[in-house]
Amino acid sequence: EVLAPDDLASLLRASDFVALTAALTAETRGLIGEAELRRMKPTAWLINVARGGLVDEDALAQALRDNWIAGACLDAFVNEPLRANHPLYALPNVMITPHNSAASPQIHERTAELFLENLRRYRAGRPLLNVVDKRRGY
Repeated sequence: EVLAPDDLASLLRASDFVALTAALTAETRGLIGEAELRRMKPTAWLINVARGGLVDEDALAQALRDNWIAGACLDAFVNEPLRANHPLYALPNVMITPHNSAASPQIHERTAELFLENLRRYRAGRPLLNVVDKRRGY
């Protein structure tokens, strides 16, 4: 099912796992705050493998402490690395990784393939893949 951004509230209410993979832009900054966390099921997990600025970390810590949601898997934070005394470390329902979710055994191979394909396209005067639009923020 594909939903429009306006359907976020219904998506949050229905989901067992909410995985954030969005770019951090003016539109997505603070996407998940107190209101969104309260809409989630008490059995739901929030997974952030994107950018820390998508989530209000204070609201998330409260949601996890007070069991608004079951847990969180976090690979990105507003300030990285996450400071050693951050409250999220003390919570038993949080898994924290060092912003390395993109790493895989194939990362170097895939990066080289993309580079070579873009080199072929550049030399042929064709459009490149994965071009960043700085006006959109990604």
